Amino acid sequence: MADSKRQSVGGKTQSQQSGGSPTAMIPTEEALSKAIGGRIRVTTAAPNASTLEGTLFTACPITNLVAINTSNQSSSPTSAQQAGDFHIIPISRIQSFQLISLAPSSSDGVSFTTASPSIHALDTRALKSREAAAITKVLEGETRRGKGVTREAQDIFDAFSRTMPARWDGTSIVIADAVVISKPYRVDDCKALVAGDSAALTRVRKVLEMERKKIELRNASTTIGNTNHFTRNAAQNKDRVAVPGRLDSPTPRKGG
Repeated sequence: MADSKRQSVGGKTQSQQSGGSPTAMIPTEEALSKAIGGRIRVTTAAPNASTLEGTLFTACPITNLVAINTSNQSSSPTSAQQAGDFHIIPISRIQSFQLISLAPSSSDGVSFTTASPSIHALDTRALKSREAAAITKVLEGETRRGKGVTREAQDIFDAFSRTMPARWDGTSIVIADAVVISKPYRVDDCKALVAGDSAALTRVRKVLEMERKKIELRNASTTIGNTNHFTRNAAQNKDRVAVPGRLDSPTPRKGG
């Protein structure tokens, strides 16, 4: 059967004279793609013409390259043993090729259990658990982000959430479901949600006072840094001396 399908194909579609009637030839790229896995004999064009015989490992339509394994060992794309002597040839350099034998039938190919490298079954339950955990993390991050609040309010919330349970209730910050901090988030804006829970209120007020001082220091440091940068630039511009492009000629004196 293989002998009956041996063929020699030119680089482009062409016609042969056989009894006076032309016979259409298929392009080399198409013929090679159909011969993957089979054993072929390739003849390259001059200069450096040569003939190679081996197993056609692949024919890439993107790079227009073919890979041929000239080793005597079986090295079809579906073979578990793929070591060999590979040659990369541009399709444009192929003058002709001949199909020596067909590729193994699909029934002789490898399955998922014998593929190399090995293909393992996916644990769909573990994948779904990872997906659910990732979605939960994203949703938690979204609930920790205040809507319609200032950067200072978000900084205060983030500071509390690092040590206490905190959540947003509109634009108000609720700490441990015991104290609520309303805008503009000052110490006097703290109110206890549970009557008589002065300990929680006192603690939240102390933490808020400390965090507001940190924010004030951070803002002052940023302001000073920007002011120093502006002052240095102004001083540098002041010290620059303008150099005229040309020397003005002296004004002639009257009377000689």
